[in-house]
Amino acid sequence: MSYSNDYRKKILGIDVDLVSKEKALERFYEIMDKPGFDMIVTPNSEIIENATRDAELAQLISEAALIIPDGIGLVYASKILKYDLQERVTGIDFLTEILGYLEKTGKSIFLFGSKPENEEMKSVAELAGISMKEKFPNLNIAGTHHGYFKPEDEADIVKAINESGADFLCVALGSPKQEKFMKAHRDEFINVRAGIGVGGSLDVWAGTVKRAPEFYQKHGLEWLYRFVKQPSRWKRMLRLPVFMMKVLTSKK
Repeated sequence: MSYSNDYRKKILGIDVDLVSKEKALERFYEIMDKPGFDMIVTPNSEIIENATRDAELAQLISEAALIIPDGIGLVYASKILKYDLQERVTGIDFLTEILGYLEKTGKSIFLFGSKPENEEMKSVAELAGISMKEKFPNLNIAGTHHGYFKPEDEADIVKAINESGADFLCVALGSPKQEKFMKAHRDEFINVRAGIGVGGSLDVWAGTVKRAPEFYQKHGLEWLYRFVKQPSRWKRMLRLPVFMMKVLTSKK
């Protein structure tokens, strides 16, 4: 079911909730207190730009109960469009807030996505869970599952999530795969109240990917740090200026 409020605006025709972290958390608490399953999506400028060319993704985003503005590009766009958005709310930071809430309330989380285990190490989801427990000792990790699967495996994954009794689902499959997975199975979840798509956040929690230093985070330059570390991402980096040009054109 779609969710509308005074904070939901359109950027390039795609819905975004122009909320602070505090407002986003308020909405999250409401979601967790009601029956049924709701999606939380964390689009950045690249995902918004992709959604302008992917009608299914655009519709999926609009149906989410909470659309967090994850990306400095959305802050810039909001200023151009005269929207009142003062800060971005990164998916990884919001997930940290969620973990604190789950620990405090005794609710559990299922971690789904990223690389499977191999001879050298556990799966990324398992490693992330271990790291989360170090920061939140009383957090209940209901279960984990890697993100390398075939379509015919999805029923078993949903069954594992349900049997775990998890209250919350963290999906790290990359966009739009993670959002499409949640939408496809949202009516099948029994106990799970909400799920969030977090891209590579589990890798950061697991320590297999290093997050940008605090300076880059504070100044909205994490994209630049990733580019410096992975020059092969240059094609993806071009999405930000393309996005900004489209916003400027849309205003005119």
